[in-house]
Amino acid sequence: MADSHLTELSFSSLHLPEALQKGLADASFERCTPIQAQTLPQALAGLDVAGQAQTGTGKTAAFLVAMYARLMREPPPASRSLNAPRALIIAPTRELAVQIHRDAEVLGSHTGLQLGLAFGGVDYEKQKHHLERGVDILMGTPGRIIDFVKQRVIDLRSVQVLVLDEADRMFDLGFIADIRYILRRLPDPQARLNMLFSATLSHRVLELAYEHMNEPTLVRIEPDKMTVDRVRQVIYYPSNDEKPRLLVGLLKHMDPRRSMVFVNTRRAAEEIESLLRSNGINAEAISGDVPQRKRLRMLRDFHEGTLAVLIGTDVASRGLHIPDVSHVFNYDLPQDPEDYVHRIGRTARAGTEGDAISFGCEEYVISLPDIEGYIGRKLPVAAVASEMLPEIVSPERVPRRHFGGHGGGRGKGKPGGSRSGGNRSGGRRGERRSGGGGGGGHASPAPAPTETPPSEVSADPSAIGTNGESAQEAPPRKRRRRRRSKRSNGTNPAPPAPETT
Repeated sequence: MADSHLTELSFSSLHLPEALQKGLADASFERCTPIQAQTLPQALAGLDVAGQAQTGTGKTAAFLVAMYARLMREPPPASRSLNAPRALIIAPTRELAVQIHRDAEVLGSHTGLQLGLAFGGVDYEKQKHHLERGVDILMGTPGRIIDFVKQRVIDLRSVQVLVLDEADRMFDLGFIADIRYILRRLPDPQARLNMLFSATLSHRVLELAYEHMNEPTLVRIEPDKMTVDRVRQVIYYPSNDEKPRLLVGLLKHMDPRRSMVFVNTRRAAEEIESLLRSNGINAEAISGDVPQRKRLRMLRDFHEGTLAVLIGTDVASRGLHIPDVSHVFNYDLPQDPEDYVHRIGRTARAGTEGDAISFGCEEYVISLPDIEGYIGRKLPVAAVASEMLPEIVSPERVPRRHFGGHGGGRGKGKPGGSRSGGNRSGGRRGERRSGGGGGGGHASPAPAPTETPPSEVSADPSAIGTNGESAQEAPPRKRRRRRRSKRSNGTNPAPPAPETT
C-alpha cells in the first residue's frame, strides 16, 4: 500500500500506554495520517478537538487512540454505577457504529476495556442485557441510545470521553434534537474529553461544538481540496435509454473486484440490482428498509470480496470504511454537491488509487454545474462508444404491491376481486372498474345495477331485498333521505312520538 499519505510522526513517539501500542501493532499502524498527526497531540494533552478531513484519512483511529489513552490513564469516577459507560461514541448510521466497533476491537484488544453497541433494527433485548451488565465504551446511534437512557438501561453521568462522528450527517438526518438530548445528560464539558469529527465543518456543526465542548481546537486538513487527488474522475453523457447498457458494459469491461453504484432513490437501487443480476453480475442493493441482519451480511460479503457490486443511496456513502473499493459509479448524479465528495471518497482510501465514473443523464445532469463549482474543477468527459453499449437482458418486472388500494376490497388474498361488495361509495365506482378488476387480477365484470325510479328511492326500506342484489344501494338511499329532510326543515327532524296502547 502506498504510504505517501502518511506523515513523519510515528505512534511510538506519542508515548501511548503499552497495551494500546500492542493494538496499534496488530493493526499495522506505524505512522500517523495528517488528521491523526494534528489531532492526537491535542487530544492526548486533554484538549477538545473538532476535526475536519477528507473521508478515508484516519479520523476513526484518531479518536479511538485518544479515547483509549484517556480511559487507561484516568481512573473511573468513584460514583460510577455498573451500567454507566465511561466513553460514548455517537454515529449517524448503524453501519458506521458497527464499523467503529470493529476498529475499536482491534485497537483495544489488549486494554481489557469492554465494548458495547446500541443501534436499532435488531437485538434489542440482547443489547439491553449486555449493557445492563456494564460496558466501558458505548457506540451507537442516537435513537437507540435515547431509548436505553429513558428505560434506565444506561447511565450517562460517568462519561469521561465523548465522540461525535460524522457530525454534519447528524444534521442531514435530523438527529440534532436527539444529540442535544443526549449531551444534556452528560457531565459538564470541562469534566470530559470531547472530540468531534466530520468531513465538513459547517457553521451549524461549529455551533454545536462551541455549545457542548470546552473551547475546542479546530483542525482542518486541506479544507479547500475537496476531492482526493488519487481518484480518477470521468463523466459520460448517456441518454436515459443508454444508461443501463452503459453501466453493464463498463462493469463487464473493467471487471472491477469491488464496486459501489450510487443512485438517488431506493426504487432505482432495486431496479439496478435486478438489472445487474439479470446480466450475470453479483450485486445487491442496500437501503433503509433492508432488515438489519441482511444489511450487515451484505456489508460483510462486500468487505470480504464475495459481493462484487454494492448499490445504495447517499446514506451508504457516509462513514463506511471498506478498503480496496476499486470503482465508484454515480449512476445518478447527486443533487447535493457534498454528496458527490462523500460518494467518490469510498475509493482511493488510505493512499490507494481508484476510479469515479459519473453518468450525466437527461434527468440529473442539471446538478453537474453545482458539483463542478463545489470541487473547483471540470470533470473530464468521455465519449459513449457503441462497443460500450452491449445488448442486455431486461429483468422481469415485478408488479408493485398495493396495500388498501386497487383491488380486492378489505379481504386478504383477493387481489383481483370486484370492489362492489366492500366499497362504501356504492355502485358508481364499481361500474368504472368492472372491465378490469383490480391489482392485476382477472375479475368477472360486476352486473349492471338495476335502475330505480326516484319515486321508489324513498319508499319503505322493507322493499330492499335480502339476497344482496340491491344491498349496495342502501347507503346512498339513506344519505339522500337525510339530505332531503335537512333541506325541507332546515333543522334535524324531531324524534317520533312514542306509541300508546
